[in-house]
Amino acid sequence: MNIAVNSKRPVNLDLRTIKLPVTGVTSFLHRVSGIILFLSIAILLWMLDVSLSSESGFEQVQDCLQHPLAKLVIWGILSALLYHLVAGVRHLIMDAGVGEGLESGILGSKIVLVVSVILIVLVGVWIW
Repeated sequence: MNIAVNSKRPVNLDLRTIKLPVTGVTSFLHRVSGIILFLSIAILLWMLDVSLSSESGFEQVQDCLQHPLAKLVIWGILSALLYHLVAGVRHLIMDAGVGEGLESGILGSKIVLVVSVILIVLVGVWIW
């Protein structure tokens, strides 16, 4: 049995050497931020439930949110939300037919990254 082998395919795929284009990075980050948001729903719903259960529950959540680790977690959740929002707006604009070309897609990805970083830094300053 003779099996033809495509010699152009990599024999040993080293994932560390693969360089994603900026559009691929923004797409990957959009998916990761969506997963983070999905998983963080449990934390946020727990905090809402405890805070609405009683006055002492509200104070418990308020005290919990003063801890630096809790601030870091909330900052991470808000960062994922902001990035996902900005990238989602870009997708809505692309659905309208704007920025679908290669050059405009690259520019749109760069804009998403810059705007997201600015918003994430601002929310970090607001939290701390």
